[in-house]
Amino acid sequence: MGWIDPVWLVGIVARELALFAAVGFLLGGLDDLAIDLIWIARTAWRHATVYRRHPRADAATLAPPERPGRLAIFVAAWHEEAVIGGMVAHALARLRHPDWRLYVGCYPNDPATIAAIARAAAGDPHVRIVVGDQPGPTTKAGCLNWIWQAMAADERADGVAVKAVVLHDAEDIVHADELTLYDALIERFALVQIPVHPLIVPGVGVSGALVSGHYCGEFSEAHGKQVVVREAVGAAVPSAGVGCAIDRAVLGAIAERCDGPFDPDSLTEDYELGLRIGAAGGRGAFVRLPGADGGGLVAVHACFPHTIAGAVRQKARWMTGIALAGWDRLGWSGGLAERWMRLRDRRAPLAALVLAAGYAALVGWGVTGLAAWLGGRAVPVRIPTPLILTNSALLLWRVAMRGTITGRSHGWRMALLAPLHMLIGNIVAMMAAVRALGLYVALVRHGRLRWEKTAHVFPTAAAESG
Repeated sequence: MGWIDPVWLVGIVARELALFAAVGFLLGGLDDLAIDLIWIARTAWRHATVYRRHPRADAATLAPPERPGRLAIFVAAWHEEAVIGGMVAHALARLRHPDWRLYVGCYPNDPATIAAIARAAAGDPHVRIVVGDQPGPTTKAGCLNWIWQAMAADERADGVAVKAVVLHDAEDIVHADELTLYDALIERFALVQIPVHPLIVPGVGVSGALVSGHYCGEFSEAHGKQVVVREAVGAAVPSAGVGCAIDRAVLGAIAERCDGPFDPDSLTEDYELGLRIGAAGGRGAFVRLPGADGGGLVAVHACFPHTIAGAVRQKARWMTGIALAGWDRLGWSGGLAERWMRLRDRRAPLAALVLAAGYAALVGWGVTGLAAWLGGRAVPVRIPTPLILTNSALLLWRVAMRGTITGRSHGWRMALLAPLHMLIGNIVAMMAAVRALGLYVALVRHGRLRWEKTAHVFPTAAAESG
């Protein structure tokens, strides 16, 4: 039996991978295009009708709440001594609402975080430190349930019921007007979500800026377009876990059926909570409103991971909780629009596989091309021309959309970096998919969850100017 020509074998494999990737890119591109077209149509319709009849509201002109109430901010913290002090100090200095409390959940074996909160709060009655009865880390949801119990105890002691619960993370820069917005709109909706705006991590060099910067484009599309479309087609609005207010009565109803409103068996309890509220008939709203000072949107600002390892760790948790475990836990309930959105949420592992196939095909194309140039026998990596042209057009459209929507939120410099940020996002997604599969297998085999937190940075300069 003769030897198999390795170049020929590489060419055959590359050709099949290229065809698989091309079909995957086509299906994913058409799916994204449908979202784009709905968003464009909705935006054009609102400009042509709604905004011509009514002036755009902002935090200053928003109708005041009929029944003003106390708002409780929940923050779960584990080894957050580097950022929680800045977050607490900024909230105390900036928030304009007359009646709010900040509950920070901590662990008895994390004295550094507890001390950082105490220093920043300096005895201010707005801040309540909640120390759980188990050493950390538990799951984040478990910590949030401790906070829920402490809030309920305060309600009984004070005789004042909380109107809504607001979710934040330890590294968040809260907006001065967000509580005013929540107080007004939570009377009409079960869940109110405002945009999340990532910030470039300062002082981390070019590579760190590029890695943290790639979140800008992803969140611009997610919170500038995709969630808007979800709401428009009647699908549930998922909670981002930060910048989100939930009606206290809705959470109370969930807590009565379970040990608490947050599911400790979930890696993405915030995302699932939004979908469960929608499935129970609660209406969610995604709100983009300018602040009262005429500046930018009422939004949450935060720094995201600036290393590949940190980004992979974070996105693997999201992918495991939403795309893999979420399939098991939430199923495919709801109407056509809801099922479409859940399919989009859960396509991330398959999309990573398609990306890996595409990049592998490029390498195979290079090998066979080099072999042909050197005079050896090579099998060309060919896919049908119409498929190539269609995918090329979809890619150009995708880059243009990402750049446009990123520029709207972060300026033209970030818009120009959109192609590079998309490449970084692809690399992170492929690596995260591998890690997510391992996390999911471990979850299925052992059924144990731990809080896989990410190291955070609090951008002091941005907070002072925000």
